[in-house]
Amino acid sequence: MNKESKGMLIGFIGILIFSLTLPISKITVVTFNPYFIAFGRAALAGLVALAYLSYKQEPLPSKTDLVKFAVIALGVVFGFPIFTTVAMQDGSSSHGAVILGMMPLATTVIGVIRFKERPSIGFWLVSMLGAGLVITYAFLKGSGSFTYIDGLLVLGGICACIGYVEGGELSRKMNPRTVISWALVISLPINLVMTYFTFSSSYLNADVIAWTSFVYLSLFPMYLGFFFWYEGLAIGGIARVSQVQLIQPFCTLLASSFFLGDHLTAMNMVFAFLVVSTVILSKRMLVKRST
Repeated sequence: MNKESKGMLIGFIGILIFSLTLPISKITVVTFNPYFIAFGRAALAGLVALAYLSYKQEPLPSKTDLVKFAVIALGVVFGFPIFTTVAMQDGSSSHGAVILGMMPLATTVIGVIRFKERPSIGFWLVSMLGAGLVITYAFLKGSGSFTYIDGLLVLGGICACIGYVEGGELSRKMNPRTVISWALVISLPINLVMTYFTFSSSYLNADVIAWTSFVYLSLFPMYLGFFFWYEGLAIGGIARVSQVQLIQPFCTLLASSFFLGDHLTAMNMVFAFLVVSTVILSKRMLVKRST
């Protein structure tokens, strides 16, 4: 197996873990406050990450890398969990799957801006087409309006993409497991304090499903999923392996159907397919320009 194939396989495992985030979040918000979920899952993951770094005796990051870890933390430790969990309080995970289907394209666009690449005009036109499809879908589902839930999902997606780009770049020179671990550890003090203030004593009586879902969100999409995702990006290359994200909307739609009983509507599937198609087309244009 060559490096690209190995990287895509490892990245695929990470995407499967991430694809359950919205439906599992939808389950947890029935019992817990969304802010407790967002900060609490990061706090638990941060404690595990601290134990991992201590066990591996990893050296402290440099000042330059510390800034990059802070950017990653703002994106995937704070931004994405907070925005998407709050969105799931009233929103649908299947709806969120389509909106977040733009993430691979957003990741590419942010990477282009971050590393000052100059893609073709066609790339930007297709990017705008993809954004237009998501907006159209949101308007149709929102009875002619762009709801606050759509706004939260878009903001969460952008935050995650920023964390993906910065984390993928750092993983080229550093152990991918160390990258997400430091991002969690430097944000641990804030997460511990906020978990304390958002915790309610009534949560102690929550059922097994609620707590199991909370622990899953803490250990898997918040931490272990990045082991596979960042390692896949580092081994197979960001441009190539990031294409694995294309299957995430469909995995989330299937997970929503299985865990929540959400119907796989024709509208959701058609727009997910159209959005993914624009992502594929944009990546081909970007690659052609760079070769």
